[in-house]
Amino acid sequence: MDSAERMEAIRQRLESALRPESLLVEDEGHLHVGHAGARDGRGHFRVFVVAEIFNGQSPLARHRAIYQALGDLMVTDIHALAIEATASDEL
Repeated sequence: MDSAERMEAIRQRLESALRPESLLVEDEGHLHVGHAGARDGRGHFRVFVVAEIFNGQSPLARHRAIYQALGDLMVTDIHALAIEATASDEL
């Protein structure tokens, strides 16, 4: 799977599981060229998510929900994931 396909897979899984009000997925692979983790073929990504499902959740619970939504992509396609998860009632 190439980077564009990975980004779309991330987007689809997060949209399906979290029904976000706002979602942005960025490929940060260019920042990690030459990094040992970049050699295994998996990607480096950043996600910005605003979702009602995060209302009342701790930051840790929000991250866990994102990891759960991404499932096996965390093992097969994502080497590193930076997360900015905001509850809709925090805006």
